[in-house]
Amino acid sequence: MPNPWTGKGNPYTRKEVRDRLMATIKRGDAIIAAGAGTGISAKFIEQGGADLLIIYNSGRFRMSGHGSTCGLMAYGDANAVAMEIGEFEVLPVVEEIPVICGVHATDPRRRMWHWLGKVKEMGFSGVNNFPTHTIVDGHFRGVLEETGMGVQKEFEMIALARKMDLFSIVYVATPAEAVEMAKAGADAIIAHVGTTVGGSIGVKKAVVSWDFTLKRTQEIIDAARRVRKDIFFLCHGGPINTPADANRVMQGTDAVGFVGASSLERMGVEASLTNLTRDFKQLKAPAAKRFGKGGQQRR
Repeated sequence: MPNPWTGKGNPYTRKEVRDRLMATIKRGDAIIAAGAGTGISAKFIEQGGADLLIIYNSGRFRMSGHGSTCGLMAYGDANAVAMEIGEFEVLPVVEEIPVICGVHATDPRRRMWHWLGKVKEMGFSGVNNFPTHTIVDGHFRGVLEETGMGVQKEFEMIALARKMDLFSIVYVATPAEAVEMAKAGADAIIAHVGTTVGGSIGVKKAVVSWDFTLKRTQEIIDAARRVRKDIFFLCHGGPINTPADANRVMQGTDAVGFVGASSLERMGVEASLTNLTRDFKQLKAPAAKRFGKGGQQRR
């Protein structure tokens, strides 16, 4: 059942979250999960009908006008930021939507069993592996792996979450990572194909092609399915920015949903505030011509 003290809302059990998502896809609808960095975003994303809310540190940077990649940098305590957003901004204002906590699993200062206990106690219904080292590559990725801060910690965190009855929705960038997350017990796997294109602070050139996006998404799905058949697969990132883009991926792959962070939260704010302000600036003030001339003022 939902929250046993209030009778509705978070926290949900792992099975309850899965049942809600199964109901969505049985209707033939796509699963839509959304990142939220503020309470106001969360409130209206829920009203828009999203299936899941994911809270992670990049949301705070994003909604402060900075690029989401800030969430991967050493700009504060990612775990503490996600917890704070959930406790004071999101969980108090949403009604029914399951709320997922982003967990920086490679933080060596955290006893992960202890931290996940706090996540559960706070009222979150699940976890997500963000910041994630799955989207780090090259020499630095090798350094992280060799120094005990690699993606293995993320696999271990998800396995621990499964034992603690926390729903898990995870980012992966490769088929090999998808296999490991499937083995760890992930409930939903997000095929992450890179930072989202577009908008004022999204990438413009560092983006993959559509051919790669479709191919890699399906490769991730196929790899994980060889391990387990009960995983929900969603798409994210790269050129997938609009509802039409997400539909293109779901038509061309076996993905059953989409995760939008910048594409839902940031893009919506950028467009609506810009256009609304422009509309206000179209207004004319007849009294402006009389201002300061000492003429007859309307009473």
